[in-house]
Amino acid sequence: MKYPAEPFKIKTVEPMSMIGREERAEKMKEAGYNTFLLRSEDVYIDFLTDSGTSALSDRQWASLMTGDEAYAGSKDFYRLEAAIQRLYGFPFVIPTHQGRGAENILSTIAIPKGKDVPQQYVLGNMYFTTTRFHQEHNGAKFIDIIRDEAHDAELDVPFKGDIDINKLVAAIEEVGAENIPYVCLAITVNLAGGQPVSMGNMRAVSEICKAHGIKIMGDATRCAENAYYIKEQEEGYADKTIHEIMLEQFSYMDGATCSAKKDGLQNCGGFLALRDEKLFNSAKEWVVVFEGMPSYGGMTGRDMSALAIGIEEAMDFHYLDHRIKQIRYLADRLRDAGVPMIEPTGGHAVFIDARRFLPHLTQDQLPAQTLAASVYIETGCRTMERGIVSAGRNRETGEHYFPKLETIRLTIPRRVYTYAHMDVVADGIIELYKKAHEIKGLEFNYEPEQLRFFTARFNYV
Repeated sequence: MKYPAEPFKIKTVEPMSMIGREERAEKMKEAGYNTFLLRSEDVYIDFLTDSGTSALSDRQWASLMTGDEAYAGSKDFYRLEAAIQRLYGFPFVIPTHQGRGAENILSTIAIPKGKDVPQQYVLGNMYFTTTRFHQEHNGAKFIDIIRDEAHDAELDVPFKGDIDINKLVAAIEEVGAENIPYVCLAITVNLAGGQPVSMGNMRAVSEICKAHGIKIMGDATRCAENAYYIKEQEEGYADKTIHEIMLEQFSYMDGATCSAKKDGLQNCGGFLALRDEKLFNSAKEWVVVFEGMPSYGGMTGRDMSALAIGIEEAMDFHYLDHRIKQIRYLADRLRDAGVPMIEPTGGHAVFIDARRFLPHLTQDQLPAQTLAASVYIETGCRTMERGIVSAGRNRETGEHYFPKLETIRLTIPRRVYTYAHMDVVADGIIELYKKAHEIKGLEFNYEPEQLRFFTARFNYV
């Protein structure tokens, strides 16, 4: 089916706010034209993020009622540990409060430090905001080695998240394998538009890294969606189960961080999974400092229990088929009306190309931030900026990063909205596109030094 029906029943409902356009305009002004600073009660359809916004299943709700809230040695940790070992194939597991907790620990233990240590470099298939922050905060420099096609919003080719093998080899030759603590391999690639990585590419990257003694650390946040794309589009995988594909994906990695609030179908939590026992022992020391005991990190017993169920439910093909095709439905509605987007449609969101939507604005006028604010005012739908504001500033020069992609992300929560909600959003954005030339740009009113997109405030130019 092109657009399969929901493979679940809806048993609980939450009423949504439906305030008028004038009131939305005032709410957006009060929030400094930053959609992160809106109150959720003032949002009709919330596409800000797919992080922690999933609807839990009946099995997960049942597990929340029977969780073991022990401070240490919870039975639910051992349940989660066993699930990750079985479903992902990693022997060692450290739970964390969310994905960035795992990123922090990994960067702390894996990036060498000290006055006699030469400059370290982490290579990866496009940066992610918090990931790069932790790598740079721990002294490394990030080098983007994603294929060039990933930076072209209009180009419709499969597996735009792949690492460019020539870039990988060139970077190793330039900075030296001994100065690369690990390659960060994201599956899928968020800021490229949720683009997947092919199994063939993972295999090739693994061969090169093994030959040079370089570890590969994955970002497993949306790994089930990546597996779906491999099953759908890569030769030789049509008859493989999602679980089989998952195990092969991770067989090419030495470890992985994971925000369990996405493909884990959980409202909180994350983990660091490893193969190296020495690194694992270091992680156990640092999780106590940053998160909590190694047997709970920043999670409760009930949360670990619900996560153990969630990562298994996320591998159900019927769930994934509906999940990804619901997003394609929204993209198809917008595409048919000429709304410019990142092509092809990714696994967790529709990314609208703000450069082409608002061609009269320069990048200094923050077109993606402007468009996110305008979409909320016009439709009541909250989205988020993924452009110059998210990219931040160079730590050494203080200058803005100017990413080639300037987008807003319509991130669809899992098992929450229906096709009718997609229609409401599509209709509103299509109407906004017709009068896009009337939209004025924004400028910073308040700019925090770290991860500015979360709390910055803006004014119209």
